[in-house]
Amino acid sequence: MKKLIIFALLLFLAPVAWAQATTYDVVIQNGRIVDGSGNPWYVADVGIKDGRIAAIGRLCNGGNCPAKRTIDAKDLIVAPGFIDVHTHVEGGIARIPTADNYLFDGVTSIITGNCGGSETDLDKFFGGLRGKISINLGTLIGHNSVRREIMGSEQRDPTPDEQSRMEALVGQAMRQGAVGFSTGLIYIPGTYSKTPEVVALARAAAKYNGVYASHMRDEGEHVFDAINEAITVGREAAMPVEISHFKVSNKKFWGQSAKTIELVEKARAEGIDVTVDQYPYTASSTNLGVLLPSWALADGQEAIKKRLADPATRKKIAGEMKETINKRNGRKRLDYAVVASCPWDNSLEGKSIALINKEKGRKGKLEDEIQTVLEMTEKGGAQMVYHSMDERDVERILRFPYSMVASDGGVQEMGRGVPHPRSYGTNARVLGRYIREKNVVRLEEAIRKMTSLPAQRFRLTERGLIRPGMWADIVVFDEKAVADTATFEKPHAYAAGFRYVLVNGEVVIEGGKHTGAHSGQILLGPGAQRPNQSAGGK
Repeated sequence: MKKLIIFALLLFLAPVAWAQATTYDVVIQNGRIVDGSGNPWYVADVGIKDGRIAAIGRLCNGGNCPAKRTIDAKDLIVAPGFIDVHTHVEGGIARIPTADNYLFDGVTSIITGNCGGSETDLDKFFGGLRGKISINLGTLIGHNSVRREIMGSEQRDPTPDEQSRMEALVGQAMRQGAVGFSTGLIYIPGTYSKTPEVVALARAAAKYNGVYASHMRDEGEHVFDAINEAITVGREAAMPVEISHFKVSNKKFWGQSAKTIELVEKARAEGIDVTVDQYPYTASSTNLGVLLPSWALADGQEAIKKRLADPATRKKIAGEMKETINKRNGRKRLDYAVVASCPWDNSLEGKSIALINKEKGRKGKLEDEIQTVLEMTEKGGAQMVYHSMDERDVERILRFPYSMVASDGGVQEMGRGVPHPRSYGTNARVLGRYIREKNVVRLEEAIRKMTSLPAQRFRLTERGLIRPGMWADIVVFDEKAVADTATFEKPHAYAAGFRYVLVNGEVVIEGGKHTGAHSGQILLGPGAQRPNQSAGGK
């Protein structure tokens, strides 16, 4: 009996002795740990060594910590770094590899290549970023980019040879490290594709355990058909489905999120692995061209200008636009459409189409506003913000257990343009507005939606939880002070309340400043074929 007691004591004391003997690079002390699983918070220290979480528990003896550096997190939340699975950072991340706007919002990992738009040569893309980025980055391979590379922007079905070449390009990207295949079926040229084309390309990604992420064909009048198409792709390609920025954007259909959620639940009950992501705002952001019928946008800018120069064709385009805006979007005016960025005339940024139309001296009628849109399209278009959703739908989707939080934003240059504020404050807005102020879901559940659920969905197996052995992507924040400060009128403002952000064990945000660390890694998908690298490796 005495031997058993001694053995038990040795088992109990061994981890303590090991912890005392180990010198950590960083210890985060006395924080309230929300570990990403959805479980209740608990108080403990987190020891970090060589970029990973080495130990969790009582690692310090009073003020004596076996660490090169100690961070006092008393009365603060310690959580896994947030994983934003829906971003558009192509181009932006090369210009601003520190990705400050994301890091100040607690984001430590991003997935780009969404809505069918991505880089297609991932070896080149990743090679230009390694060792330079402050945030972890993975990418999908985008349908629109693949189709454009093989077929241009023509409105037709692919030939068998073109289909084969597109599938080969998807397969190549998956071997280079893409985490899955994305579509933007509302955009040119993906909108010209039929479901069998998408299924075949999705299968090419499924061979490498990829995810199918879809900006669906419609998010308004035909949203139910669009959801069913996304589910069909997942079923026929035998792969998980991620429905991007899940919402109802037609005013006539506000409140229908209860039914769209039912479709997802029904699919899951049938054994189809479907999840969704959302941004916590009632406004979307995309290009001006979505107001035009898709056929009018085929074959590039010169072809578009030629169509608009023909009076009969211009009249047809305007007529279809009016019908769409009235019937499909439930709108009588374009006062809900605001210019975010316009390279050819910065003075238009921040103004609605209705205001721009008025400044041109035109009457305040939809027909006149449509002509203003067509004139802007002829000059190259613009990036827009569309105030088109209902708050009740946003909250209902946030409560949905299978939804995750994602910005649909990009790397922003402070002061440039009037972008959607979601690029600066998505996670802070959830934690401040929807958790602290409105109690839509529990704090632990919200953090699960930002961490372990995204990691599980995109197979980032070593991230998303505070557990020994995981990469030390960690945020330390004040739950009473966290808030989004970016607004639609003044979007260039970093989120408040995040005291520290660590990426792979290195502090990148501290005291309201970026430390200059470039500790981000390239997140490779499970199909990556590179020696000595795994998903999540450098």
